[in-house]
Amino acid sequence: MSKKAKIQYVCQACGSLAPRWTGQCAQCSEYNTISQEAILVSPNQSSQSTHYAGSCAEVMHYDALTIESIPRFSSHNSELDRSLGGGFVPGALCILSGDPGVGKSTLTLQVLSSLSSTKKCLYVSGEESLSQIKLRGERLKIYQAPFLLAAQTELESVLTILQQHKPDFIVIDSIQTLHSQHVDQMSGSVNQIRYCAHTLTRYAKQHNATVLIIGHVNKEGVLAGPKVFEHMVDTVLHIESDDQGRYRLLRTLKNRFGAVNELGILCMTKEGLKPVVHPSALFTNWHADPTSGTVVTALWEGSRVLLIEIQALVVDSPQYQARRLVVGFDVSRLNLLLAVLSRLKDWPGSRFDVFLNVVGGLKIQETAADCALLAAVYASLKNIIIPRDVIIFGEIGLGGELRPVQYALERVKEALKHGYKKIFLPKANSAGLAGQSEVVFLANVSELLDQLSMLTVDVRLGSR
Repeated sequence: MSKKAKIQYVCQACGSLAPRWTGQCAQCSEYNTISQEAILVSPNQSSQSTHYAGSCAEVMHYDALTIESIPRFSSHNSELDRSLGGGFVPGALCILSGDPGVGKSTLTLQVLSSLSSTKKCLYVSGEESLSQIKLRGERLKIYQAPFLLAAQTELESVLTILQQHKPDFIVIDSIQTLHSQHVDQMSGSVNQIRYCAHTLTRYAKQHNATVLIIGHVNKEGVLAGPKVFEHMVDTVLHIESDDQGRYRLLRTLKNRFGAVNELGILCMTKEGLKPVVHPSALFTNWHADPTSGTVVTALWEGSRVLLIEIQALVVDSPQYQARRLVVGFDVSRLNLLLAVLSRLKDWPGSRFDVFLNVVGGLKIQETAADCALLAAVYASLKNIIIPRDVIIFGEIGLGGELRPVQYALERVKEALKHGYKKIFLPKANSAGLAGQSEVVFLANVSELLDQLSMLTVDVRLGSR
């Protein structure tokens, strides 16, 4: 039967549809991103059902449903398994995104090498030739790995290969290089990505195969393609590099089979990406001499505690308006905390520049670091050295009160395991922690700063 053409206007930046061409997208406010696209759809294809998540002809009662344990298989990388919620799930579709050269293809090649001994694996590359993949494998010292390779960019040819070999684990590198004959657009366009992702998702559900898709990011660092692309898949992982370029942070942005906001930490070596066994050692430095303005805090990342070192530097401002330079923290949150400090203590904020740095390139998002940040700023202002065996965490309210944080017991246990002798935390988190000599409960910011002055020694500049 003949095919019919359907015309629509799609934003190439966010994937939203527009009734007509306009110079600016109404959804993402980007200019000159609306383009006319013609989708070729077969008449019998348009009437087919696109439901693939699990068909059920009859209505079921919720109480009668039974849930079995989710079958998983390990990727043989502990940090990747942590980000996935325990490992890969058969029939799941996963996205791995990141900047160019961050290590996406390297990580997937290592996973294929480990899984190919027990599962039938296929690597479909649309960006590199087979010889280039082999050269990278030899650089990673992967000499024997019985997985299949294919250099193909046409979706229909990829589906033919899948039907012939029926692999259990599939890697698509990348979704932006795939194109289908049923979509009259170039590779990487919104409609091509949407159609290819939909087809691969349907294949994964119908054949119970795990599909790992590598996705590109745009100039803003967001996954390229329509937003519905992320809604289709089960898991979205994003890998990013620290400032030094050696360590990689693997974040879970979406996971239907586990917790979100998980954080896996990998180290780039000559043999590829290796999991970091003790990640807290990356963000703290026990061996360095203590300096004023340095404080350690305990953050909850996904399902574990990370000990993070925060550094603050407060100096006289040579300009009319003081500067606030922040690395790894929200500058708006810093201004809020400085306003609380100016109300409770003698803080002539307009006279001082404040520089803040989170060691290790980590970006702090939770409010449990408020107390440590304010303590670091105050210690730098007063030139107070906080001992290395002190750790501080807690949220600060606008009235200067210390508000409770989640998982306080787990944070304290992690701090004690690493040898910290004094732990300052909100009084509202005293449940289950009363009676421990290392724990100090505080009600407000004034008590926190008074305690810091009591257990430290003032060190004047030039007197050391």
